[in-house]
Amino acid sequence: MKQPEPADGNTAGLLAGITSILADFEVADGSPALGDPSRDGRSSVKDIFAVSKRKAWDKTTEARCNFTFRPRITPRAGLWFLSLWQKSLMGRTLSEIKSDPAEIPHFAEAVSDFLISYLGTAISAGHWCICTSPKRRHKEHNFATLICRQIGERLQIPFYEDVAICRSRQRINAVFTLNILPAEPNVIVFDDFVTTGSTLRGMHELLLAHGRNTLFVAGINNKL
Repeated sequence: MKQPEPADGNTAGLLAGITSILADFEVADGSPALGDPSRDGRSSVKDIFAVSKRKAWDKTTEARCNFTFRPRITPRAGLWFLSLWQKSLMGRTLSEIKSDPAEIPHFAEAVSDFLISYLGTAISAGHWCICTSPKRRHKEHNFATLICRQIGERLQIPFYEDVAICRSRQRINAVFTLNILPAEPNVIVFDDFVTTGSTLRGMHELLLAHGRNTLFVAGINNKL
C-alpha cells in the first residue's frame, strides 16, 4: 500500500494555524448538573406539585352587547325565554354593564315597556308578580335584583327578592331551595343575562312544583 506523502511546509503551516484558531473556541457543557440554576438565575427543575397562579382575566375576550333592540323567544335548557338584546361582537362588556348604576333604570324601563306590550296593562290586576334568580352568596345585592325592584314599581306588581336560595357558588346544575312562595299564580322570572339557561331551569322546576306558572325574561341573550 502506498504511504501518504509527508506534508510540505505550506500544508503543515496551514494545519498549525487551524489548530490554533480552534483552540480559542469554548464549547458549552451539554449536560449540566441536576438542579443547577439556568442562565436567568431560576431553577430549571419544574415543581409539578406547585400551585399554579390564576391568569388575569382577559377582558378583550369578554362577551359584549351593543343594545340593539332584538326581542326574541329562545329555547334553552328545555324551556323558552324572552330576551330584549343579543350578545354582540362590539359594544360594552358585560362586566362594564353590570358595574354601571345607570344601566339599572335603562334595563328596568326597557323590560317594563316590553312586558306591557307583551302582556297588556292588565298585568297589574293582581295575578302577576316578579322575582329573579338567587343572588350569589358573596353579594348582598346583585344587578338583576336592583332591576327587578324597579320593574315591580313601574308595573305595580309585587317583587319578591328571595324566592329561592342557592347555597352553591356554581350555577351549573345548582339546586335551589324555596324560601318564599309568591301568592300570585303567575311569576315573571327575570335575569339580566342568560347563557346556559340552567338557572332558569332550576327556577322553573322549583315553582312548577308549587303550582306556579312562570314567564322567563332576560335582558341579554348571552349567546350569538
